[in-house]
Parts: sequence; structure tokens; C-alpha cells
Amino acid sequence: MTDTVLAQLTALKTAPAPALKAKWRELFDREPPPYNRRFLESRLAYRIQELAYGGLKKETIERLRVLGKQYDGKPGTRPKGRTDRPPIAGTRLIREWQGIEHCVTVRGDDFEYQGRPYKSLSAIAREITGTRWNGWVFFGLKSHRGAA
Repeated sequence: MTDTVLAQLTALKTAPAPALKAKWRELFDREPPPYNRRFLESRLAYRIQELAYGGLKKETIERLRVLGKQYDGKPGTRPKGRTDRPPIAGTRLIREWQGIEHCVTVRGDDFEYQGRPYKSLSAIAREITGTRWNGWVFFGLKSHRGAA
């Protein structure tokens, strides 16, 4: 990889399809799948960055493995257990409300908003809007019908 990562990523957008397929063969050592251009671009972009900066952390891979086992390999089945588990600590939830962007940081056991700890997203949503909200719905982690 002689080009910078940014130059390689930028080149993907303008590269013709045969060039993308050749890049796929170079980076993955196999034939590219018969998917659309957008898929090839996104996977190639990820692979370029993965090779340059490293892949997922061990903790993330293990969490994905556990989540995968919950599905039991059956298409169309829902995961077992709770679906309202908070996002990983360090995740930032951003919500615009009445033209103002509000940012919440997920911490180990609580959430931080404007430098103050909160036990629930609902409390933060109430602070922002002045009315009662389901915090998961307000921040887009769950639809108003309950689907995650």
C-alpha cells in the first residue's frame, strides 16, 4: 500500500467496476461477490482501513459472537434475552430537538448529559423536552412500537 489510506478511499468512488473487482482480489485473495457497486466500495473501504489501522477489538468480536449465538442461526428469529441493553460505554447519542443538537455519552452504569450523570435516557429526554418521553424512543434506539 503505497498510497495513503485517504487517497485509496477517495479513489474508490471514481474507480470503474473492473478496477474495484481487481482491488477486491488484491485485498481479499478471492473473487469478488456478485453484489452492487456500493457494497464493493464499502467493504473495500473497510478492508483498506482494517489493514492500515487494525481490526475490531477482541471485546467487540466476542460481543458479536455472543449476539450471533442468540439468533441460533435461524433466519427471521429474534434474539433471546433483553433487547433494551444500553449501547457500549463511550457511545455518543446525538439528537436534534428544536434546532439544538443534544449529545449524550453512554457510561458504564449511567449516561452523561451536559456534564451531569443521569440514570436513564428518559430523564435526559424529559430534561431536553420538558415532557415525559421514552428515552430509548427519543434517541432512536427503539421505534415507538417497541422494535429495537
